[in-house]
Amino acid sequence: MNYVKQGTRSFQRIVLALFAGGVNTFAILYNVQPLMPELAGEFNISPAAASLSLSITTMAMAVSMLFVGFLSDAVGRKSIMTFSIITASLLAVLTAISPDYHLLLFIRVIQGIVLAGLPAIAMTYLSEEIEPEGLGLAMGLYISGNSIGGMSGRIISGIITEYYSWRVAIAAVGAFGLAAAIMFWLLLPPSRNFKRKPVEVKNIVKQLVSQCKDPNLLTLYGLGFLFMSCFVTLFNYISFQLLAPPYSLSQSIVGWIFIINTVGTISSTWMGRLADKKGRHKVLSIAIAIVLAGILITLAANLWVKIFGIAVFVFGFFACHSIASSWIGLLAGEDKAQASALYLFFYYVGSSISGTIGGLFWIRFGWAGIVGMIVLLTMGAFFLSLRLAVPERRINR
Repeated sequence: MNYVKQGTRSFQRIVLALFAGGVNTFAILYNVQPLMPELAGEFNISPAAASLSLSITTMAMAVSMLFVGFLSDAVGRKSIMTFSIITASLLAVLTAISPDYHLLLFIRVIQGIVLAGLPAIAMTYLSEEIEPEGLGLAMGLYISGNSIGGMSGRIISGIITEYYSWRVAIAAVGAFGLAAAIMFWLLLPPSRNFKRKPVEVKNIVKQLVSQCKDPNLLTLYGLGFLFMSCFVTLFNYISFQLLAPPYSLSQSIVGWIFIINTVGTISSTWMGRLADKKGRHKVLSIAIAIVLAGILITLAANLWVKIFGIAVFVFGFFACHSIASSWIGLLAGEDKAQASALYLFFYYVGSSISGTIGGLFWIRFGWAGIVGMIVLLTMGAFFLSLRLAVPERRINR
């Protein structure tokens, strides 16, 4: 294999391109999250119904990911990823001019299908092109782009909504995403180790099922489900709490709360590199403990302590995701695209299901209900991760 070595110019171009691609994808995906109270008010719907603007998109993306990997095996990695992020940016404009909530949801479903192109393939591209010694760092930098993208989309939406409207905000995020997409297209080198495979529809289900037979992979899929369930549940409903008394923050200030996701840029890279050196299971266990500590701190009534708790939570979450996603590429053998697609399928299904169910906890129990739900999910992740407590040489065979 003609792997790209860490520290080379090609390595820098790859991680910068995928950083930009991650920014595009997750700015567009998550820009509606701080706008849920606005959507609930304008369309006269409940918080749980407003959460569908995100949940339905992530569900469509999750399902689409199962098949995009196979398409990229036949067409190529870069072309699919480029089409994905450019088209998603253009669809954002259509979302902004939706006259009713049902049409908005329909466009968001199409957007979710298109958005699958980059996250379904990016991890495969990295595991094919980057030397194993540098994979944890490269994956961490890519995931840091995801965190910055999600943060940027939320902040831009919050600020522009306060001064103009949520429609202008979504259109602005689309324009921002288009600039990132062009950067991605110009920087990303063509694949060196990609081997074209014909798409055989009859084998798709068979190959996906085969990737669920490895208990270690299946464990990582479950962890992805639980990690993302925690993350999206917190951020779907924190806006509702901070906009209401006793905090009564403005929409733009609530948008700026999402700058906390920059912590994920640090943790995904640092903890990913640490996992390469110290062992993935050991560092993953520490990251899960950090997530649990962070969500419990958010029970504090003091606003600054609550924000600190969110920062601790975010640090742990992005570390968990970085470690688990890089582990998938090492375990999957030749079928990396399918394994990555399944990991992300479970990851975003967790987002869709728990992100909406969290609305029921919020309505009935308030923020304590959200925290209780996330604690249960985090403890489930901890006990599931014990399945991976075997020597690294056996896991990374």
